[in-house]
Amino acid sequence: MSSPAHKSFDWIYLAIVGGIVVFGLLMLASASAPVGYDRFGDSWYFVKHQVIFGLIPGLAGMIVMSRVPYTFWKKHAWNLLLVSIGLLLLVFLPGLSAGIGTAHSWIDLGWFTVQPSEFVKLTFLFYLAAWLEKRGHAGVRDAHSGFWPFVLTLGAIIGLLVLQPDVGTMIIIVVMSLVVYFSAGAPITYILSLVGFGMVGIGLLIGLAPYRLSRFMTFLNPELDPQGVGYHINQALLAIGSGGMFGLGYGHSRQKFQFLPEVVGDSIFAVIAEELGLMACIMLISAYFAFLSRTLVIARAAPDAFGKYVTVGIGAWISVQAFVNIGSMVAMVPMTGTTLPFISYGGTSLAVALTAVGVVLNISRYSKVSR
Repeated sequence: MSSPAHKSFDWIYLAIVGGIVVFGLLMLASASAPVGYDRFGDSWYFVKHQVIFGLIPGLAGMIVMSRVPYTFWKKHAWNLLLVSIGLLLLVFLPGLSAGIGTAHSWIDLGWFTVQPSEFVKLTFLFYLAAWLEKRGHAGVRDAHSGFWPFVLTLGAIIGLLVLQPDVGTMIIIVVMSLVVYFSAGAPITYILSLVGFGMVGIGLLIGLAPYRLSRFMTFLNPELDPQGVGYHINQALLAIGSGGMFGLGYGHSRQKFQFLPEVVGDSIFAVIAEELGLMACIMLISAYFAFLSRTLVIARAAPDAFGKYVTVGIGAWISVQAFVNIGSMVAMVPMTGTTLPFISYGGTSLAVALTAVGVVLNISRYSKVSR
């Protein structure tokens, strides 16, 4: 591995992320003002919390991770798997568990809450990347040494997420894992078989939970219950449609005034569309594509398989999460409660995403990426 002493970070990658984060804070300031004032008497409440519990810890994590050699995490891969499982078990401890809606995916630390599954996206990715590198191309393609251990380990993580339940995070981790598994050389037949089993599993989860079935039926027919379970998606579509090509103007959303549910979280893309219009949405989606493209450039130039798999995994994680969130707002996929990366309110989500960016920046110091 070449020394990074004379090499700088990938500033193009950092600029893309920085642009999305700044845009996110501006949109959060607009989207959150009415609900912040109504609930806490402070229009800046959510922005302050995002900065204190998301941006500042995230920047600290990014700086630290950008300077710690990424190979450090490979040495502690097994411990990181245990950390992943331990974090997911924390939400079941009496006195710590905190629920929002139908999910109990948070732990209450007194004056703020933390979502452990956000950390698992990164800790499990480190373990998976190290495990796949150790197996090698031949081992990954072998059913006994590659396929079944992969299925069992991923299955344990999925099981703990289903029990919470946190289907949104489960989908992101599964897709991220499959993308990394495929990039390590897994046969397409393995991937297709896992996708098939996954679709069956999701079907069972939908059928066994009435609220999931209601969401799915609403996804198929948004007009089914416009004042009940279909209220959220209908208000989101109304907001997006009202924005037109160039929007109503920054700060002029109507739906954010207690009409659109989860306006600072899952639904912030609808506010962006209403205030800034279709052209701004296209630019935002293009920014996420630029993020993915630059991540893959860094991955291709990574000096070893572990660095490649980690970088590919982070690119898949952020991109899939963005697609699921935006897709749910335009009725392309069912709603899962997934946040928009770098933009939605959620301190843990922003902090962990920026920490993951720091890992990619460190890998870019060792790579041969043209800047």
